[in-house]
Order: sequence, then structure tokens, then C-alpha cells
Amino acid sequence: MVISLLFSLVLVVLGHMGWETGIETADQLVGQIDFNTALLNGMLGFLLFAGAMHVNLNDLLERKWTIGLLASVGLLISTFLVGIGAYYVLRLFGVELPFIYCLLFGALISPTDPVAVMGILKTAGVSPKLETKIVGESLFNDGVAIVIFLVIFGIAVDGDPISAEHIGFLFLQETIGGALFGFVCGWVVLQMLKRVDNYQVEVLLTLALVAGGSTAAAGLHLSAPIAIVVAGLMIGNHGRRDAMSETTVQHLDTFWELIDEILNAILFLLIGLEVMIITTDKEIWLAGVILAVVVLLARLTAVSIPVNLMKLRRSFHPHVIKILTWGGLRGGISVALALALPAGEERDVIVTVTYIIVVLSILLQGLTIKKLVEVTKET
Repeated sequence: MVISLLFSLVLVVLGHMGWETGIETADQLVGQIDFNTALLNGMLGFLLFAGAMHVNLNDLLERKWTIGLLASVGLLISTFLVGIGAYYVLRLFGVELPFIYCLLFGALISPTDPVAVMGILKTAGVSPKLETKIVGESLFNDGVAIVIFLVIFGIAVDGDPISAEHIGFLFLQETIGGALFGFVCGWVVLQMLKRVDNYQVEVLLTLALVAGGSTAAAGLHLSAPIAIVVAGLMIGNHGRRDAMSETTVQHLDTFWELIDEILNAILFLLIGLEVMIITTDKEIWLAGVILAVVVLLARLTAVSIPVNLMKLRRSFHPHVIKILTWGGLRGGISVALALALPAGEERDVIVTVTYIIVVLSILLQGLTIKKLVEVTKET
């Protein structure tokens, strides 16, 4: 991401120095990339499945209440805190963004990105229990965040009335419906895997599960991310134990690790290139830097409340709040949701601020989370 970001900045500088042809060509090439479709309807399902396959289901169920509170209550708290903060910070810099769009920004920037989180935690040295909490939250809060985003999007863009029934139905349809659909798809493929002892065929079955399952879930207006996560947990846990030989497990892990690495590289490359199509307004850039701090403080509050409530009944790692806060990276999903907004001044502001926060999150938090973990171990 850093390499592609530097490459993009060099092209921007050259464009200001008079090399208009080169920068226009680069802008056109990057502008032709539909980042929203490429990530949400393409890469995301494969990345989530690759990550979910390596999460221990028993550990996840043992910490289900913590993960559930962080992915729901914590997300709502962060959405409203960021929305309020964005409204006043942007006004401070002379940017008049309606409050409902500030809430929309809060909804898309609040979820932690599972791709970025899992990629960074591979080498961070976090304890298995704490890693399960961070990864579990990032895997499931996308579905909740998308529901919140769709509700606020409907109010802000489509003028939909606020209705508890509509919100409740949308939540059940997207999250619960997505989980059930993922369970059914995972179970069907699991039965197929039990009847096959050929690793090439079994790898193809998992590919079909991800590609077909995510497409079908989206077509049925269910949460494709949650469906694929549930299916990945089934294959990664029950499939390994009951339906695969050691040879198949080895080849399957190698295949999906390669897919994970390739798509991660492409995703972060695209994030770096997107700098060429965002606004260069200095006031918005300064507001974005300040809002990066606001988002981090909102994350701290959103983590502290559920964790302190849970501490009344169970013990936690002494530095759990610090690590959960700093390890909650923002990534491509936030950028994709911002780019999904209809063209207009509001979209330009939100896309630019979102991009700045995502880049700062990946660079600053991602490159220092390992050091934080090491320091907390020493203390």
C-alpha cells in the first residue's frame, strides 16, 4: 500500500508540474476501477472465507457475548460518536455536511476491517484469546455495519421514513438470514466433502461455496459477509475434523493462504492508488486528520463500555481495552462503502475523509500494534 501510495503521490506532483498527459491517463485508469464492486462483490467473500477457516469455533463460541456486544452495541456507540464529532469538526473547517450524512460517515467508518485486522495480527504476537476477540468482532461487525449503513443511507439519500419495524426487519433479514443461509450452504458443501477423497475436487467445492454463496446471498438481500464467515467456520472446523484427509487439509490451507496473500496485495495496492481520484482540498484533508483522532477516541469509548460491563462477570486481559482499540483497523470496506454513495459534494467530502482515516489507520496502527503488544506483555 505504501509503494502504490508513493507512486500515486509522485504522479499527482508531476501533474501539478505540468505533466498533464501522464496524470490524466493515470486518473482515467484508476477511475475505471469500480472499487466498491471489486471489493464488496468480488474479493471480500474470498478474503473472509480464508480468514474464517483458521478461526477456532470453540474459542469463538466461548467469547460470543464479548464479540456480540462489540459488534453491535459498540458499533452503534461508535457510529453516533463519530457522526457527532464529524458534524462539528467539518463545520470548524467551513464544510457544511448535513448531520444525517455525518451519521452515514460514522456508520461506514466504525466497523473494523477483517482483512486488515487478520493481515496485521498474523505477526503481532497477540495472545490466542485476545486474537479471537479482535478477529471475531471484525468478522461479524461488517454485517451489522452494513445494516446500519443501509438504514441511514435510505434516510439520507432516498428520504425513507424512520421506522422501528423497517430497521428490525432489515436487521433480521441481513444478519440472521445471512447466518442461516451461510449455515445451509456450509452444511451442503460439508456433506459433499465427506463423500469425496480428492483434494482437487474438494478445493473446487470450497471455491464454488464462496463464489456461489456470496452471489446468491447478495441476490436474496442477505448479508453475504456473514454468510461466508459462517460457511468458512463450518468448513474450517467441522470440515477439517470430519470430512478431509490430512493431504486435503494441507492442500486446502496452502491454496487459501495463497488466495489470501494475492487478494490482500491487490486490495492494498488499490487503496494506495485511490489517492489520485480524491479531492485535494486542504481544509478537508486537515479535517480528515483530526477526524482520525475522533474515530480512535470513539473506538476507545465503544470498546470500554461493553468490556467494562463484561468485567463484572468474567476476567479479561489487563490491557484488553488498549489492544482492542489500537488493533481495530479501518480498511477497504470503509472506502468501498464511501464510494457507493451517489455523486455529489457530500460524497466527495466523505470519500476523502474516509480515505485519509483508512490510510492513517493501516500505517500508524498497523505498523505499531506489534510494539504495543510487546510493551503490554512486559508490563
